[in-house]
Amino acid sequence: MDESPKLADRIDAVLPQTQCEQCGYHGCRPYAEAMAAGAAPINRCPPGGAAGIAALAELLDRAVLSLDPECGAEKPRVLAKIIEADCIGCTKCIQVCPVDAIVGSGKLMHTVIADQCTGCELCIPACPVDCIVAVPMPEAQQDRAHADAARRNFEMREARLAREKHARDAQLAQRKAAMHAPAVREGISRSEVMAAIARAKAKRQAGR
Repeated sequence: MDESPKLADRIDAVLPQTQCEQCGYHGCRPYAEAMAAGAAPINRCPPGGAAGIAALAELLDRAVLSLDPECGAEKPRVLAKIIEADCIGCTKCIQVCPVDAIVGSGKLMHTVIADQCTGCELCIPACPVDCIVAVPMPEAQQDRAHADAARRNFEMREARLAREKHARDAQLAQRKAAMHAPAVREGISRSEVMAAIARAKAKRQAGR
């Protein structure tokens, strides 16, 4: 059996794992899979820059291309930093961070875990009060170890979001099933079920 890594895995290992979506895909892995399938060019990753394109060209035996300007421009890597005195605790930055590098809760100050930040900059436009700025990323943070950690954090976040969505969908389906229950079920009429739901809603509202 061939135990060599899949082509998409080898491509993904070359990408910087910023998960910035500048390539037009939802993260580095989907872009890697598209390249492996021959459905995407190798020049759509600004964070990887010219060096990344050259590495992809060598791996895939393709011609070196210039970075696609529609995806952005190559520039020094950065980290996000929250000006904490201006933070209003809206959680919008937390919601868009692809690697869960921002911590905080509603109406409380947030902060960026600098060592986990990939510099994707997705949080900057999401902030309604412009309290997030970009600062230079240390050279030591631009290594493969940090990229591998970012990949794991991205995968864990995606798995968590999928679990949460599944739980919400199941809860919604359960509620719909209760709303559309048969007129008579185990001796309970539909009107009684609806009345019980109404009482539960009224009780929750009264407790607020």
